[in-house]
Amino acid sequence: MEDLFLGLLFAVVELIFEILLQAIFEALTAFVIRLLDKTFSPSSPSSPMLAFIGYLTLGLAAGAASLLIFPHSIFHTSRFHGVSLIVSPVATGLVMSQIGVFLRMRGKRAVRIESFAYGFAFALGMALVRLVLTR
Repeated sequence: MEDLFLGLLFAVVELIFEILLQAIFEALTAFVIRLLDKTFSPSSPSSPMLAFIGYLTLGLAAGAASLLIFPHSIFHTSRFHGVSLIVSPVATGLVMSQIGVFLRMRGKRAVRIESFAYGFAFALGMALVRLVLTR
């Protein structure tokens, strides 16, 4: 009788845990979708900090995806470990800002990532993931 009671108790706890886990996952998914919508939607301007966090998150995801293609470090490590956290984002930010300048000179509309800050945020997220997770 005690085993039956314990079995039922574990089944109820497992069901409650699964429901809570699914609710948390759905809430996080809705938050990410809202964040991406506000970040990349041209019709609704969002705060610059929210856009920065959105591009940083997108960079983290791109860095994780790049690990599937290149699981090892692309360049040999230097004596200054972690220098890529400075060099790569700064270089990417400069290139993206120049692309934005070029587009505006041609009379076209530049999107947010074509600026130094948002290009920097994307590259920082990608470099951070690659630095921490490469073999």
